[in-house]
Amino acid sequence: MKVHVRNWHPIGYWHWNVRDPDDVCGICQNYFDGVCGACRDPGDACPLAVGECSHEFHLHCITKWLSEKHEPLCPLCKRPWVEIPPDHAISSSAT
Repeated sequence: MKVHVRNWHPIGYWHWNVRDPDDVCGICQNYFDGVCGACRDPGDACPLAVGECSHEFHLHCITKWLSEKHEPLCPLCKRPWVEIPPDHAISSSAT
C-alpha cells in the first residue's frame, strides 16, 4: 500500500529559554514569547537581555529604559544594570 501526501501544512512554535515561559517583561508587561512595543515579529528580531541581577527584559525595552534614565539601574531591583552575554545567560537560566 502506497500513501501519497496531497497537502502538508507544517506548524512550528518557538520560545525563549527563560525560567518560566509565562514570565513577562518587567517593563512592557508582554510575554517573552511575544514581542515588545517596538517590534512586530517575535523571535530573533526581539531578543532578551538578562542582567547580573537575573532579571530578564526585552532588549528594546531595557535599552529604551536605560537611555531615558541618568543612572543605568535595573527597573525592578534598582541595582546597577550589567548585562550578561547571551551564551552565558542561557546556561545560567537553565539551572
